[in-house]
Amino acid sequence: MASAAALLLLTVACVCGGAAAERTLVYVTVLFRHGDRSPIKAFPSDLHQEAAWPQGFGQLSQEGMRQHLHLGKFLRLRYSGLLNQSYDRREISVRSTDYDRTLMSAEANLAGLYPPAGQQVFTPDLKWQPIPVHMVPLLEERLLSYPLDDCPRYKQLMNETEHTEEFLNVTTKYQDVIELVRNKTGLNHTSVESVWSVYDTLFCESCHNMTAPDWATPDVLEKLRFLKDFSFQTTFGVYEQQEKSRLQGGILLGEIVKNLTEMAVPDPKRRLKMMMLSAHDTTVAALQSSMNVFNRRQPPYASCQMFELYRDDNGSVSVSLAYRNDSSVEAFPQQLPGCALDCPLEDFVRITKSSISEDRDKECQLPSAGRDKEVIISLAVCGCLLLGLIVVLLCVICWQKEPVGSRGYHQVINGEES
Repeated sequence: MASAAALLLLTVACVCGGAAAERTLVYVTVLFRHGDRSPIKAFPSDLHQEAAWPQGFGQLSQEGMRQHLHLGKFLRLRYSGLLNQSYDRREISVRSTDYDRTLMSAEANLAGLYPPAGQQVFTPDLKWQPIPVHMVPLLEERLLSYPLDDCPRYKQLMNETEHTEEFLNVTTKYQDVIELVRNKTGLNHTSVESVWSVYDTLFCESCHNMTAPDWATPDVLEKLRFLKDFSFQTTFGVYEQQEKSRLQGGILLGEIVKNLTEMAVPDPKRRLKMMMLSAHDTTVAALQSSMNVFNRRQPPYASCQMFELYRDDNGSVSVSLAYRNDSSVEAFPQQLPGCALDCPLEDFVRITKSSISEDRDKECQLPSAGRDKEVIISLAVCGCLLLGLIVVLLCVICWQKEPVGSRGYHQVINGEES
């Protein structure tokens, strides 16, 4: 009897194990930050101005190209069972923001993902093939560039964030380094939000073995690094994080959720397997904040956020999150708060719904309390004028109806009473 029970348990375990093994990856979205670059700008007293950089400010370096070549090779290994070995334009769609560094990062990434072989080699001495990368003009970019500055309510939230206890405490604690930066850099104004650009410049220069100014000691750089990370936190969180998400990163999250939902429905004619998005650190941070998985640190160069859609043999569909922020280690799984690591799609949609706006333009409008007060006052004034007009008309009508003989001199009996 015991052996029969053991055999039954073994059979069930095998069946369950076999069922788990049949979980199939059917679609993936990857969003990554561009690779190593030159600084966006230099502060006035910086020894290394734009001429010190081969391609000028804000441009992808050769190290950045290598970082994305390696990320492309990583994606090739991770998704070898999903994507064809050779490039198929119907399997992948690539979109980038309209910046040189993000466009070039996407191209370097694709070189690692799809090295040409066989008929796709168009010249023997070049192990590369052109693959289209799509983008929209910067002024029209609504999906991959954050924070968007077209939202009055978001600007109001950021102003309120600066008056929170946490923000004021950080400002007070780091006031000495904020003033130091202003005195040493030649900048007219420095604050918690603005000193990150100074750290970014110094960080880029250190990555390229350029001499740092004497005042940029390890202690100062560590404080600037903290303020840089805190600036990312305040942009998308610290105060009213969910509402900020609805006005910023929730836009991209909504698009990704919509695509996952569409791809969950089997369609034998569909060939698309991967959506690749090339953008910025703020894009990654905004998206992660909208899912409440942001680790409060600036996403590093070539960091990659992955959304993987799986289908079981029984037809159930789930979403798994993974994040690669270090090329020396494997991507690590992320857990959406309130769901399992392998999150059922319907739960993923339900949990993320609160961070996705159905009418962002309406939510971006400032609260209408002030306008409502003005409308009430205007209506009250109009009402009084209308009432006065009605009284005047009634008086005129009554006067016209009096007998002619009654219109004449009337003796005033008592002047005071009259």
